[in-house]
Amino acid sequence: MQETKEIRDRVVLVGLNSPVLKKEENADEETLEELSALVETAGGETVGIVLQNRASPDPRTFIGEGKVEEVLACCRNNEATMVIFDNDLSPSQMRVLTDLLKVQVLDRCGLILDIFAQRAQTREGRLQVELAQYQYLLPRLTGMWTHLERQAGTSGKGPIGSKGPGETQLETDRRHIHRKIDKLRADLKEVRRVRGTQRQQRRKNEIPVVAIVGYTNAGKSTLLNRLTGAGISANDRLFDTLDTTSRLLHVSDTLDVVISDTVGFIRKLPHQLVEAFKATLEELEYADLLLHVIDVSNPEWQQQAQVVERLIGELGAGDLPRIDVFNKCDRVPAGEIMPHGRQICSISARTGEGVERLLEMIDRQLDKGTRRCVLHLPYDKAALLDVLYREARVETVEYGQTIDVVAVCGPRTLGQMKAYVEGWVEPKEDWE
Repeated sequence: MQETKEIRDRVVLVGLNSPVLKKEENADEETLEELSALVETAGGETVGIVLQNRASPDPRTFIGEGKVEEVLACCRNNEATMVIFDNDLSPSQMRVLTDLLKVQVLDRCGLILDIFAQRAQTREGRLQVELAQYQYLLPRLTGMWTHLERQAGTSGKGPIGSKGPGETQLETDRRHIHRKIDKLRADLKEVRRVRGTQRQQRRKNEIPVVAIVGYTNAGKSTLLNRLTGAGISANDRLFDTLDTTSRLLHVSDTLDVVISDTVGFIRKLPHQLVEAFKATLEELEYADLLLHVIDVSNPEWQQQAQVVERLIGELGAGDLPRIDVFNKCDRVPAGEIMPHGRQICSISARTGEGVERLLEMIDRQLDKGTRRCVLHLPYDKAALLDVLYREARVETVEYGQTIDVVAVCGPRTLGQMKAYVEGWVEPKEDWE
């Protein structure tokens, strides 16, 4: 007997398109389709979609009284339990709409936070989500205490009994949330400190860092699994990865790198999440190379790539070396011209097509002159073996007439040891 998936909520989606809103704030058929995929990721089911074109948002109901009636009828006809807006709503608009529609009302930001809360696994991921949730909740507290809000002015002219405890409770909650936010920020600061220590250790070992970035569901985790055999979850759904996964990748005989999978970007990403996830995304700033994974089979891939470009810039990583990895090329119709260029690689992370070329590009991009060499150390220079163990990767040591060492050395170490390197030839300058 086939197991049926339990549906958390039946959802009506609502979007507003207005010339007074910024392009990225507007809703259209594509963004509503993406919102529907987010609803599915959260465990809900989309039962209706309402798209409103309006000269400007209504200050009270956002979409206007007439459209609210239409949404209410849609909810009743489809037995919906929730309405989710593709646009950001103010706390007062959310409160008014909840009263009028008689079901829970969320905006895109609230939905994404719910998904993140479901998906985060590590302590760091949960800290970041909790911080974002409190930052989202803080301005909406007033709406939660409407039944306690009646309060007279200091003149005493208000009706008898109107001096309620609402403000006291509201202020108590605000103080509590501010304390929680301060504690979460302190915990995340400690996470950053630990990450900083790890980065210093990697620099000491001269191990380059490669960060995989891209739009959500572009295939980043599948690529990491293909390259390293990491075995991490890689499902066809939005925001399947929220916690950074790092693995050691053997790129070539002379290059090992630490490669990290990061949380996927998405248009209209709540600013609370951009801030909260700095502890994860700050890895980008310290990376030596970015792999921007693009789902070339998605008709919206150019718009998605622009979203990622903008967020990379916001995170201070816009000037880093980058390879654009056009993934899912096996799903592109035959005869369709794939993007090409010096820093572009077309692959299929699922089948492995093009992955060898990608590794060659990574090796070429991060080549710092590291070479495998054979060294013959005289016994009176045996102390140099300790230097090799500290600053190079020693593979074999044999003791004969000399101490024969096979090691992978960087340029600085090669310069120190050149007198003992078998077949050493002084490297030529570019002008020679």
